Amino acid sequence: MSRFARTTIQQRLAKLESTATATATGDLRQCILQARSTDIVPTHSYDELLALAEGNALTARIARGLLRIGLYSSDSPRAAAPEIDPEHLLPMLAGHLHDKPLDFVLFAFDWNVDRALRLVNLPDEYRVQYDSEYGPDLWACDLLDDIGQEVRARGFDGTKAVEAIRAAVSSGHGIGKSAITSWITLWIMATRPNARGVVTANTSPQLESKTWAELGKWLKRSVFADWFDITTGKGSMRLTAKGFAESWRCDAQTCREENSESFAGLHAADSTPFYIFDEASAIPARIWEVAEGGMTDGSPMWFAFGNPTRTGTRFHACFHGQRHRWMTRRVDSSTCQITNKTQIEQWAHDYGRDSDFFKVRVLGEFPSQSSLQFIGRELVQDAATRDLPSARGEAVVIGCDIARFGDDSTVLYFRQGRDARTYPPIKLKGADTMQVASRIAEQANFFRSAGHYVLVAIDGGGVGGGVIDRLRAIGHEVDEVQFGSRALDPRKYAQRRSELWGLLRDWLKVGAIPNDQELVDDLTGPEYGFTSTEQIQLERKADMKARGLSSPDVADALAITFAVSPPLPGEDMLPSAAHSERDRLAVLSYDPFSRLGV
Repeated sequence: MSRFARTTIQQRLAKLESTATATATGDLRQCILQARSTDIVPTHSYDELLALAEGNALTARIARGLLRIGLYSSDSPRAAAPEIDPEHLLPMLAGHLHDKPLDFVLFAFDWNVDRALRLVNLPDEYRVQYDSEYGPDLWACDLLDDIGQEVRARGFDGTKAVEAIRAAVSSGHGIGKSAITSWITLWIMATRPNARGVVTANTSPQLESKTWAELGKWLKRSVFADWFDITTGKGSMRLTAKGFAESWRCDAQTCREENSESFAGLHAADSTPFYIFDEASAIPARIWEVAEGGMTDGSPMWFAFGNPTRTGTRFHACFHGQRHRWMTRRVDSSTCQITNKTQIEQWAHDYGRDSDFFKVRVLGEFPSQSSLQFIGRELVQDAATRDLPSARGEAVVIGCDIARFGDDSTVLYFRQGRDARTYPPIKLKGADTMQVASRIAEQANFFRSAGHYVLVAIDGGGVGGGVIDRLRAIGHEVDEVQFGSRALDPRKYAQRRSELWGLLRDWLKVGAIPNDQELVDDLTGPEYGFTSTEQIQLERKADMKARGLSSPDVADALAITFAVSPPLPGEDMLPSAAHSERDRLAVLSYDPFSRLGV
């Protein structure tokens, strides 16, 4: 017996004929709304739907959807069962599913037939209720079920405004956030005539290529696809009901603060105004503030999804100071079916299960630090107070970060093995190319005259190229470092600068630096994020300045010292072209810390 038969659904459904008549004589909106208050009786038995479920026609897809959610009669099959009429049946089902988002998702998409959707086995807890092998993961089923309960508890009558439904989900990576934003958007749009929505994400590329593209994919696979038009062009991304483009729509908006007014005035007094925030941690507070104004009428809804990358944000407040207003859920990506378990284990090995990285990217927990710092203050303080290690016989590496702007400094940093404290950095403000080249040559000659093997690595971006050319012209061997070039390990890092800072962070576990506040601030200032392919992306200098921080020139110069491969003490220390950056790019197995015990 079906789930609906067990719960006596037939007693709560209206006569099919009454709603079918309304469908034929009224517009789509009226048919959906009438179906909410007018019970219908399932017109087909299980065996009749099974017979109609063969093939890829819309009627077959609808029949399979009815089987998945158990919406059929317990009558014996008839000799000649009526055909399914989508024009009559779909509006009735949309009205019926307005407070059942999980039923909607399982009905609307062809989970067991469409190969692209056969990725997640419907959890056992829900297999007893739904006749489907595939479907949403457990956390998504639970969330959709909870939303349905909240809708039923409010009992919106189409006139009197009700309390907003607010749901926030913090999660690890790869759980399918973009998919559930699509399901919720389509559920609201298909079951609520005159709904008005806005979908946004942390960046324009995320919004265009992931969030909105995912919506287009799921709309195409939905049995309600013919009801809507979707546009995907940059600056013109909208989902509209055919024939009601102005009053029944959802728009994709970028979350730039200067665009905040696009989030204002989202009113739908007789329906549902809604907001969906994807990657919500990075959405500015101003956007959240303006969105509050759309929660005042109708049956409003607000959904926020994201990796919990930062504390002190409005997304963080959903789980803390404002948690009394939000349904909250934390999703550990290691428990989800579609996540890459091998990658998760690599992260656990590389960063530790107690690290902020693992908390944010896997456990769905907010970081312990005030922000997602790339290098923690405790690690830096340990390096600043550590006893000075012996560097006897080690090569001296001179790293040089060339100033690009008037308020930045050119910095020369000197590192000898684990010792980055003995020789203080030199800062040159306002120096031109010739002056910088002369100072570097002077320092290199000084160390060589003291019997040290010397390597020089210089940031070759911008005016750095002129410094390198001058040094080479006067006989100095120089390793050119391009911060924006490809990393040696492109699977882990977005570009060379992020990788060099990663090497610096590892070195700080054993190295010694001066207890200098400027250096400490430089090292702990940058935050980090991830590219669309999960490469670590260090915060840009320009973005740090936008947050009111100084450019980390000193730390950049120290990071540059890890771009070269000093010979071990006792090895041949004659200068060799084999130290060039170009040749080393091919040596992916090089471990600069093998002798340091890191």
